[in-house]
Amino acid sequence: MKNSRRRAREFALQAIYQWLVNESSAENLLAQLNEQKEFPKADQALAEALLRGVVGNAEALRQRITPYLDRPIKELSPVEHALLLLAACELRDQVETPYKVVINEAVDIAKSFGGTDGHKYVNGVLDKLAAELRPAEVGARRAQNS
Repeated sequence: MKNSRRRAREFALQAIYQWLVNESSAENLLAQLNEQKEFPKADQALAEALLRGVVGNAEALRQRITPYLDRPIKELSPVEHALLLLAACELRDQVETPYKVVINEAVDIAKSFGGTDGHKYVNGVLDKLAAELRPAEVGARRAQNS
């Protein structure tokens, strides 16, 4: 069963995907989310924070993820692009959520919405990005696992 935070990430992903495709405003996308029957079951504050964070900071987020890509951003599938932006935003802005949770959620969502091996690609990029954005947390985790 999906928890409210997973639902929030999925709704945010769908809205970010739509934003990438047709550049709707965050306000229009939020209005559309609020019309979704299942949206009340989601952590609406998280969904809104992620959507606004991506739409408002897309270029900065792209600059963060680009060094870890093996191809130009334009060659990413729209789902991978949207999911990497979403997870980068969550890693950067939602520091109360452990980085491993952010990555695991992104990988699981990629398995549901992305291409065949998209989850592996998302995992690899986010592992590297987490080390940059949350060095102390990643270092502590690695030291604990050694």
